[in-house]
Amino acid sequence: MVANTENQLNVEELIKRVKSVVGSTEKGVPLHAPDFDGDEKALLSDCIDTGYVSSGGKYVEQFEQQIAHLCDRKFGIAVSSGTAALELAMKVIGVKSNEEVIMPSFTFVATANAAHHLGAFPHFIDINETTLGMDPTTLQQHLRLISERRNDGTYNLNTGRRIACIVPMHTFGHPVDFQNIRAVANEFDLPIIEDAAESLGSKYKNNPCGSLGDIAAFSFNGNKIITTGGGGAIVTNNAAFAKRAKHLSTTAKVPHLWEYNHDEIGYNYRLPNLNAALGISQLKQLSEKIKKKKLLNKRYFDTFINFDEAKIFQDTNDADSNFWLNTLILMDETTFEWRNQLLKKLHSEKILARPAWTPLHQLPFHKNSPRSTLLITEQLARRIINLPSSASLIRE
Repeated sequence: MVANTENQLNVEELIKRVKSVVGSTEKGVPLHAPDFDGDEKALLSDCIDTGYVSSGGKYVEQFEQQIAHLCDRKFGIAVSSGTAALELAMKVIGVKSNEEVIMPSFTFVATANAAHHLGAFPHFIDINETTLGMDPTTLQQHLRLISERRNDGTYNLNTGRRIACIVPMHTFGHPVDFQNIRAVANEFDLPIIEDAAESLGSKYKNNPCGSLGDIAAFSFNGNKIITTGGGGAIVTNNAAFAKRAKHLSTTAKVPHLWEYNHDEIGYNYRLPNLNAALGISQLKQLSEKIKKKKLLNKRYFDTFINFDEAKIFQDTNDADSNFWLNTLILMDETTFEWRNQLLKKLHSEKILARPAWTPLHQLPFHKNSPRSTLLITEQLARRIINLPSSASLIRE
């Protein structure tokens, strides 16, 4: 085993091991690059040739049907971004101004931004080291401490605000402990929105991520496991949610051959046909991408199996991750400064690793946000590094 008796991270040895997995760094190794190995060009050319490059065209509906089918849901609504998907999901599930939305602090800022866009307040819950997602025990203990059930919902006794929903996020593609989160949600009569932005193709107890909550939101940004260039989607089994989300995403326009009438304030959040065509081609390659990414994770794991100062994060028995981003966890929190030195050295070697997000409760505009204790969030945020995870790193 490689150990360090001086309680300092062995940066050179760690970089050597990363290089043994990613191969040549001469041209640079991105964190997560898109692959275009299918019929993307043909489908994009068809959009151009037919003139259907915007909101009209056959590919949007096809893409929605395919995403819904993949997630074992009845309805899919393609939108312009993952943030738009989250905001619409919150809107249709009933989040209103001056209410609270339960979410992890350890997530991308879009989760909180979606709540803010509706005039709601993020309410942060700690994560656990087993899933890197929302901890159901902390969630239950915290809600029992600070909330009460009333006829019209669950209220935060400290703020007086109604708690509208729970939004667990499948971090880096790893499913949360959903069964126990659902039990807490049922106890407090709270709906669940899955933030599945990073977890397309992941499964929890053999059920696809996106099928677990009352409604789910995906992202298809350029760095996700499949991309539409920019885009997102909502999936649900609730017909009323789906109908309203699609209506709101198309400026709440009342259907008519020529009249422009709108029955409420809506959004221009529809995914263009060009982007949907790209997504259809990408979906055809999803299973192969996941296969390669699992192999890449195994290579990282095997490379670091005898390295005492860091480990590669692995799934629980209930989870089957898409391994969107491989996660290196430094074993000793005192190595925070060495983590930064490692990142600096990796970037100097053209290996574009990254730290985890700054926990949302540490951002200045969230300093007064309601929260549970966030000890694990703060510890892990200082110890995590995401390593290059492109499927193309696995060569035939």
